[in-house]
Amino acid sequence: MTIGQLAGELGLATETLRYYERRGLVTPSGRSGSGYRLYGEDARERLRFIRRAQALGFSLDEVAELLAMSDNPHADAGEVKALTDQRIADIEARIRDLEHLRDGLQALFEQCPGHGSTADCPILGALNRDDE
Repeated sequence: MTIGQLAGELGLATETLRYYERRGLVTPSGRSGSGYRLYGEDARERLRFIRRAQALGFSLDEVAELLAMSDNPHADAGEVKALTDQRIADIEARIRDLEHLRDGLQALFEQCPGHGSTADCPILGALNRDDE
């Protein structure tokens, strides 16, 4: 199938597929007589792998590592687990950061009466404060 057909089937932009190709994540199986890239079932499966990995929060560099390990049946599964453990730790750190942001915003929200002059608004007051 052509790049447009494959991209359309998977809901990707053709430029995204070209980018993945430049990064070495996907390779066309050949070219048509008129020079169009042709992709087979293996490219479709790799793109699905990439999308699933990205949905789990893996970066494209990490996806490349995972693909390389997936392509090598003799690769150490411990490396996959270590990479996944690092991704989990990063996600947990982001969750802590988001919880901290939520708690700070919630405190400001609760201080705001929701009526009156904006000059007395604690939310705007906190945003205008110069305490960096």
